[in-house]
Amino acid sequence: MPTPGPGATRPDEPRGGGALVAGIDCSTQATKVLVCDAETGEVVREGRAPHPDATELGPGTWWEAWLQASEGLLEGVAAMAVGGQQHGMVLLDDSGEVVRPALLWNDNRSAQAATDLLDELGGEQKWADAVGSVPGASFTVTKLRWTAEHEPDLAARAASVMLPHDWLTQHLATSPGSPGSPRAATTDRGDASGTGYWSPATGAYRDDLLRMAFGRDLTVPRVVAPAEPVGETPDGAVLAPGTGDNMAAALGLGLSPGDVVVSLGTSGTVFAVADSPTADASGTIAGFADATGRFLPLVCTLNAARVLTAAAAMLGVDLATLDRLAQSTPGSDGLVLLPYLDGERTPALPSATGLLHGLTRHNATPAHLARAAVEGMLCGLADGLDRLRDEGVQVGRVLLIGGGAQSAAVQAFAPGLLDARVEVPSPAEYVARGAARQAAWTLSGAAEPPQWPVPQDSSAGVDPASLTPGNGRRVRQAYAEVLEAAQPLLHL
Repeated sequence: MPTPGPGATRPDEPRGGGALVAGIDCSTQATKVLVCDAETGEVVREGRAPHPDATELGPGTWWEAWLQASEGLLEGVAAMAVGGQQHGMVLLDDSGEVVRPALLWNDNRSAQAATDLLDELGGEQKWADAVGSVPGASFTVTKLRWTAEHEPDLAARAASVMLPHDWLTQHLATSPGSPGSPRAATTDRGDASGTGYWSPATGAYRDDLLRMAFGRDLTVPRVVAPAEPVGETPDGAVLAPGTGDNMAAALGLGLSPGDVVVSLGTSGTVFAVADSPTADASGTIAGFADATGRFLPLVCTLNAARVLTAAAAMLGVDLATLDRLAQSTPGSDGLVLLPYLDGERTPALPSATGLLHGLTRHNATPAHLARAAVEGMLCGLADGLDRLRDEGVQVGRVLLIGGGAQSAAVQAFAPGLLDARVEVPSPAEYVARGAARQAAWTLSGAAEPPQWPVPQDSSAGVDPASLTPGNGRRVRQAYAEVLEAAQPLLHL
């Protein structure tokens, strides 16, 4: 058996000796590969390769990262799937060659294009009704408009458009080491729902919106059914459809209606599996589809775990000390942090900065500042969770994931501020795990994905009823009042 490649590890082989499947997470930062037992979900091999820190990237970089991350891991793998960063724009000419480096979700040069497209269709409600979301600069449709306006020569060469996961899936069916000779492209409903020209409600492309954005037609990938095989690798592994990263994370966590994820990474996301689509004209909720046939309404904030690292740096302490400080005082005693350190997406305050309000001699302590930082970060996400509730999304339990979820203070304060039962799954690569679960589903041909257990952290199961009554409501009310009063300052 080959030796694992750079950045790869190989735990013991699965005890059950079942089929092996691979899940690929092609994120903004890296490509990660998990090889799992198809029956149990047990991880038996894994690898990782970094990507350059960029907002545009040649897709060939993903291929090279895939080769590095998967080296020595794939013997015996019977099926694989890709979970990819959403919204990225990959333009190809009529021979399948890449026209320009892919514009990634975090490239904001199309902000004005997004504003123009909102006006041209008739406003936010028209867009929400059409595609379930009000597209901002991250969405593919706005990147198409920017390219048509600012790079007309390159736009003239384009014959088709696809997403990062589509491109990598397509090239997995070609000869290893040669990402050329593309075949007919496919995608899935989850990733397609983040383009701005596919409707989760109707399950169809809105070709009129694509033409409005780009000025003419482009070929788009065929949207396949969940778990439909889309081809094979040269080694004979079945290719599952793949999906977007948030949809893959939902699969990796085994979400069902009533489950909500609050993810605390560089940015924060709040998303849930729902049985019906949403169409939020405020733009707060992106009305995505999931990878199983249901829907995945999602709220995104720009400021999450980095609020904690910034507060720790300001206090001159590490994150463990920040946790202890935050929990050493029963409340912030009127100190409120609006944590818009990098501007903010939800609420839409792209030029805002952070604001500390209510400072007194009594609460001018490291402990109060630490607590205000944790509470401020969580209040922004709690607002997103309330918007999901307002749209009729069922909220049973909240699963807290991401780097920030490991904070003891976050785990302690989250149930009261989110007003929900909070569980903390053990840290894992949930996007790659979800892609692997989809691969196992496709391999089996079953009606539903396999049931893979999700390990829970020892801190799981905190219920808001066990906490100090009313404290979460008081913090939320103070946060809302400061946000309302501070609007003139936040728009400077």
